[in-house]
Amino acid sequence: MSESTQTSDAVETADVEQDQPVVSNRVQALENEGEIAADYLEELLDIADLDGDLDMDVEGDRAAVSIVGADLSQLVGRDGEVLEALQELTRLAVYRETGERSRLMLDISGFRAQRRTELEKLAADAVARVRERGERVSLDPMSPFERKVVHDAVAGAGLVSESEGVEPRRFVVILPE
Repeated sequence: MSESTQTSDAVETADVEQDQPVVSNRVQALENEGEIAADYLEELLDIADLDGDLDMDVEGDRAAVSIVGADLSQLVGRDGEVLEALQELTRLAVYRETGERSRLMLDISGFRAQRRTELEKLAADAVARVRERGERVSLDPMSPFERKVVHDAVAGAGLVSESEGVEPRRFVVILPE
């Protein structure tokens, strides 16, 4: 083996070794966010005298915390409004502890998971209408979480979408090819 090949191999190995701690540190930081969030939410459940089990995970590049229990619909609220507020409060609690902005995702009683499935179907139907008619399709106003799900589904179908409008009336527009 030539000296330049050995040097190249050594550099590649060093790069891989350096990347592993960065990834590991990022996962640890996200796990820490999840633990802080879970502690905050556990205190909140205690104060509200509600029973719920907490599940923490790292999904992609964000911490995810789920609360499951008997009847937690009051924590979801109408169209997830209370859930959105709790998520923001939980992110603030994480920020207070870490000094870092959190992208933590909170789900209660599977509301977000169910909503994601509904939105993916809505996006698929809208994509089919755009392809059939060749015209842009505007959807109803949505929360940032909902718009992200729709944008991802549209991109997965090979089309482009944009958000238009101003909160809280911001909505997704799916563009023809």
